[in-house]
Amino acid sequence: MIRLVAAVLHRLELRARMPFRYGIATMTDVPQVIARLTFELPGGREWGLAADLLPPKWFTKDPQQPLDEEVAAMLGVIRGAIRRAADVRAATPFAFWREVHTAQGAWAEEAGCPPLLAHFGTSFVERALLHAVCRANRTNLSAALRGDLFGLDLAALDPELAGLRPADFLPARPPERIHSRHTVGLADPITPADVPAGERLTDGLPQTLEEVVAFYGQRHFKLKVNGDAARDRERLARMARVLATVPGGAAFSLDGNESFREVAAFRDYFGELRADPALAPLWPQLLYVEQPWHRDVALSPALGALARDWPERPPIIIDESDAGLDDLRVALRLGYAGTSHKNCKGVFKSVVHAGRLARRRAAGLPAVHSGEDLGSVGPISPLQDLAAQAALGITSVERNGHHYFTGLRQFPAALQEHARRHHSDLYVPMDDGVPRLDLRGGELRVGSLNAAPFGVPGEPDLPAIPAETVV
Repeated sequence: MIRLVAAVLHRLELRARMPFRYGIATMTDVPQVIARLTFELPGGREWGLAADLLPPKWFTKDPQQPLDEEVAAMLGVIRGAIRRAADVRAATPFAFWREVHTAQGAWAEEAGCPPLLAHFGTSFVERALLHAVCRANRTNLSAALRGDLFGLDLAALDPELAGLRPADFLPARPPERIHSRHTVGLADPITPADVPAGERLTDGLPQTLEEVVAFYGQRHFKLKVNGDAARDRERLARMARVLATVPGGAAFSLDGNESFREVAAFRDYFGELRADPALAPLWPQLLYVEQPWHRDVALSPALGALARDWPERPPIIIDESDAGLDDLRVALRLGYAGTSHKNCKGVFKSVVHAGRLARRRAAGLPAVHSGEDLGSVGPISPLQDLAAQAALGITSVERNGHHYFTGLRQFPAALQEHARRHHSDLYVPMDDGVPRLDLRGGELRVGSLNAAPFGVPGEPDLPAIPAETVV
């Protein structure tokens, strides 16, 4: 039987090199939590890691809630999920996760905690467990999923997938390279002229969109809008001029940041954008639109009516509204084309999503499984996220942590050395030796993390980061 026997949370305070504005929030200072959980597995004890930033105004988007209360709530769901996991005994990793997910969901319903936030905590337990199982079996995430090492019962989460195994639709070999889809935040400068004299960064990394294209050879982008048509048109036109300089052509997703509370308003807004001649070069490069509607209306029946009346709509996916295990099924029935993967929303859930979308694809229906980012930064979170994206076969993944934070500079030297030693294909030293992501031609080379146990080999040295014992 599998059981959790120990859990420690490490917390590190980080400061962004430049403000990251998304939706109603602007991130400047943010904690990162790294969890180290030890499990009793059939072959003995093994530990696993999970990590994430605690980003403001994403899980709840409550403009009235103070930031310190939001951080406390995120820490609370992580601690709560770990403590509930300590009461679980299960025969397989999937069964263990399912019991934790059920217990966390029951608590959340009683406490009035939104499921997206509640299962952020569940995902920490899940990720640490997957890492521990991969470590114990000396295997990687892709092989473990395809080989049924976790005991994943697809039909238990979606009866329509009865008879399928992950190996039936996950790639036989995860991609060795992944397009990094660069986030252009709502306040990000587009050209050097946008940077006030006193705000020019001198850390050797690009600051503006123009500089990102030149420095990284960036080809995939995520352009954020906020529903202000005049402002968005002006910024998009300027971004279009930059994207036109990308050798071989660019591709982009459009992130609506839940800006629309009226269902028909986004159709009208998008029509305005499409009618603007200055934006005409963009639309052949559009991959999909990411959740333009606020989560309060994004899965309402009115969306189904809109989809029927708007057959020429672009592919639109859910992101924040992919909170529960069945939300994608609801979204697809309403006319959405798919959803996103982020580790904070769950790996097992995304495998089920991949199965659902593979069936749609085979039927000739729109099926988008995108890779998005929750500010993945540091020596654990990006590795596990990219390992999951590769195992799912996702080849264009939003990356923004490396842009808003200066490599691994704020992490202890031992963790920087761990990244240099184990992932020389993914990291490159800056002039002062601090590792940063090595983007070449806009791509990340992920062979080393594909081969490692859930992306993280060896034993990262965590004691230098302040810690609390949870179990």
